[in-house]
Amino acid sequence: MATLKRILKTGFLNFKRNGWLSAATVMVMVLSLFVLGNLIFLSAFATTILAEFKSKIDVSVYFTEDAPEENIFAVKKDLESHPDVAEVAYISRSAALTLFRERHKDEELISQALEELGENPLQASLNIRAKNPSQYAAISEFLSGKKYPVVEKINYFENKLVIERLSSILNSVRGGGSVLVLVLSIIAVLVSFNTIRMAIFTMREEIGIMRLVGAARWFIRGPFLVSGVLYGASAALLTLLIFFPLVWLISPRLILLMPSFDLFQYFLLNFFEFAAVLFGTGVLIGVFSSFLAVRKYLDI
Repeated sequence: MATLKRILKTGFLNFKRNGWLSAATVMVMVLSLFVLGNLIFLSAFATTILAEFKSKIDVSVYFTEDAPEENIFAVKKDLESHPDVAEVAYISRSAALTLFRERHKDEELISQALEELGENPLQASLNIRAKNPSQYAAISEFLSGKKYPVVEKINYFENKLVIERLSSILNSVRGGGSVLVLVLSIIAVLVSFNTIRMAIFTMREEIGIMRLVGAARWFIRGPFLVSGVLYGASAALLTLLIFFPLVWLISPRLILLMPSFDLFQYFLLNFFEFAAVLFGTGVLIGVFSSFLAVRKYLDI
């Protein structure tokens, strides 16, 4: 027990003795962990955006201008018999125009354009609500396979393309963030490695004496590994202290953009998992770099 206390004490003294180097090491680790934390938040935000977008997607079928109503109702009947369809609403051309005018009643330019046009430019449509959002693809394929001559357009495929593009962009951002975390982690390992190397050089006389008296290998190496743990833990703690006010300040602004995602609430609900990731990553970087330095410069 006394030996363990001495190792911990010596490790802390090494951390304190190399003040500026320790501070530089911790700050580089903080930068790496800060990017990692932002990547976690970005992933949660991206997941919410995609879920929100998918939940609002429906399938609308637009018909040719000369499509007879009986043909439209035949399509409606086929859709209502589909097991994945919950509801089908018919919107006639005149109803579509009324809804369009109501939606743009404060936009004089659009009203004037409709008056000048002199005819109804809108199409009759069927709005389809599925029992589950994941079933829209099957419903759209069902419609496409029927090849109704009166059907001009099915808008699901346009929405699907938007989702795929959005997913691609978000995945690219995640990938770029992961690469940045990796690069910063490598830099943190190199800086920490150099700090431990300097600590070994500073303690070379004390290490020589311990070798002469036959000190155990782990007794000599232990303090440097403890220093590595301190670098990582200090960086993780500092990163958490930075995130707390930052998330609190950003959250209200983010809610204006995405009301369904409360960043501060997410941070509080997942605080322990988030802290565990930061501390685990920080300590891993610190111990790994210390292990490399000890293995290279402490030939025991």
